[in-house]
Amino acid sequence: MAHHQSAKKRIRQSEKRRLHNKYYAKTTRNAVKELRLTTEKDAAKELLPKVSSLIDKLAKRNIIHKNKAANLKSKLTRHVNKLS
Repeated sequence: MAHHQSAKKRIRQSEKRRLHNKYYAKTTRNAVKELRLTTEKDAAKELLPKVSSLIDKLAKRNIIHKNKAANLKSKLTRHVNKLS
């Protein structure tokens, strides 16, 4: 267990950040899942910019790697373009 005040504060901060990051990551995963399950092209085209924005925000905050964000956005765009 931490003995120094600064170490205790760091533990509190990292726990708070972990929960914050977990919330945003889970929200984005749900949005991605919703987009993948969409079968209508119009609805998917409407959702794609919102989901891309969420993914970009995760990458900007280093919650996910920027290459993973690019791969996700690419796959989702291909999925939307395949829909008829």
